[in-house]
Amino acid sequence: MSSRGLRARGLRARITAVFALGALALSVALAGATYELTRQSLLDERERAAVRAAYFDAALIRQGLGGDDPDLAEVLRSLDTGETRRPLIRRDGQWFARTADDGLTEAVPQRLQRLVEQGTPAVQRVSLRAEPALVVGVPLQEGASYYELTELTELRSTLTVLATVLGLVALVTTLAGAGVGWWASRRVLRPLGDVASAAGIIASGDFTARVGRDRDPDLDKLAVAFNQMVDEVSARSEADRRFAADVSHELRSPLQTLSAATSVLDRRREQLDDRSAAAVALLTDEVARFESLVTDLLELARSDRAAERRPTDVVALTRAVLESRRLAPAVLSVSGPAVGEPAAMLDIDPRRYEQLLVNLIDNAAKHGGGAVRIGLSVEGGALTLEVDDEGPGVPVEERELVFDRFARGRTASARGGSEGTGLGLALVLQHVQAHRGTVLVTDRPGGGARFRVTLPGGRS
Repeated sequence: MSSRGLRARGLRARITAVFALGALALSVALAGATYELTRQSLLDERERAAVRAAYFDAALIRQGLGGDDPDLAEVLRSLDTGETRRPLIRRDGQWFARTADDGLTEAVPQRLQRLVEQGTPAVQRVSLRAEPALVVGVPLQEGASYYELTELTELRSTLTVLATVLGLVALVTTLAGAGVGWWASRRVLRPLGDVASAAGIIASGDFTARVGRDRDPDLDKLAVAFNQMVDEVSARSEADRRFAADVSHELRSPLQTLSAATSVLDRRREQLDDRSAAAVALLTDEVARFESLVTDLLELARSDRAAERRPTDVVALTRAVLESRRLAPAVLSVSGPAVGEPAAMLDIDPRRYEQLLVNLIDNAAKHGGGAVRIGLSVEGGALTLEVDDEGPGVPVEERELVFDRFARGRTASARGGSEGTGLGLALVLQHVQAHRGTVLVTDRPGGGARFRVTLPGGRS
């Protein structure tokens, strides 16, 4: 596996792979060293045994050559060499063997023959009929020398078995290393998984999530630091929420007075001159927008809390919202279960779902000429909601910015004006995050924008 491919995998897979590769390298090195040491030891022992046997047999050959005109073949047959040793005598340039020469003499190297003929015993590993063998040369009386070829087939079989066993040991060691790596990675990464799970719950607005303490002092530091961070973030979030709620609440009293006054002026607009009537109309619109802004700020303050999930018939709730917004039933396209079916019951926060649907419908009405299709799909315990409009759409570079608070600049202008508070889609994002879902905007086939919301049912 390449280093680039290894980096592309998860941390657990990388740790497991490192342990496996380390175990493989170590086991291969140990297996290779063990094999070589064992091989050399067995060869040395076999060579010493072959030399001792050859010297013993050479002594017997000397005794047999002591008489006049000895029968060399009979002398060779008198040796007890077993099935693995092949004796040869070279005398006066001729070879003598117990049986027909079947490649024995060719296996004796010329260099070894010269050494033995010069009176120097010699040993060399050779190949006898494509099989490993050992030839020992011992000088005899003048003009004669004794050679004994010992077959090493049994030794080769032993080494083959040894290599197989060491290979299996290396494989088992590698698998064991991978198992240890998997266990170690699971042990090390478990706190990170707990942190990720707790972070996801906190992102949905539930600041009660905490990471359990660990007996390992190093890992316990992570848990303590994370919990302290959550406490601080929770305190700041609560302070911000209370501030926004208090400000919005305090604004409501003077705002109601201002709204009542502008309402009186608006009813008497026909009695005013043109300039005054225009000013009253502008004031009335701005006060209405101010009221909407305060309402949205209060909703934002409430939306920072965790979702209050309960079993909800999302199909029935969606149709009720469309009816309240005076949209034709044909606008809704449902795929999946019908109203009242068990599959249509999802564990979500109905208030938040209703609010995000209303905001998407209002956004389509203000900036996209109204909703032309609302798609609802409930499959696999998850809800997918799509709201299509036929406006100018949202540029790709601004599709994430539209969910920011007070994001109304070029995007809002291009989609039909600057009215609105700039908080509608921010509220949608808040409600979606409280469910740990996703929201995005894409192009609608045929022109316009499509807002797609995915909400997982139940606690994740």
